[in-house]
Amino acid sequence: MTNDTLDELKSLHTRAIDARHGYEEALEDAEGRGMTSLFSKMIVLHTTNADELAAALSSMGQQPDESGSFMSIVHRTIMSVRSLFGGLDESVVSGLVDGEKRNVAAYADALGSQDISAEMRALLERQRDRIEDAISLMEQIKA
Repeated sequence: MTNDTLDELKSLHTRAIDARHGYEEALEDAEGRGMTSLFSKMIVLHTTNADELAAALSSMGQQPDESGSFMSIVHRTIMSVRSLFGGLDESVVSGLVDGEKRNVAAYADALGSQDISAEMRALLERQRDRIEDAISLMEQIKA
């Protein structure tokens, strides 16, 4: 596997951690109101994806970084500000959908690599499909 492909996989792992951090902040700030059920589901989704990617990276001799990136701070800040000025209700769903669509695009990039194993391809496709299912749920909430 090339270094570029490994970097894409590490980036997917970091994205999952960053997204989870944002949803954790949203759940905390929602204080049991608004979209708490959705936030909880998204925490589980991104935790599962991060854990699976960490295990895959470890099996390839890589050390996954569990701290996330600067985007964790950005996601947390956005959720805190939204909570202060408008609450964390259905009005946040459009932004969540946009963020998850960017995650799906990152999966498409990784899946475009020709040097990933069939097992890794299957894992990435499962994770992408989970995110797409979540997007469908969010779009139903918006409607």
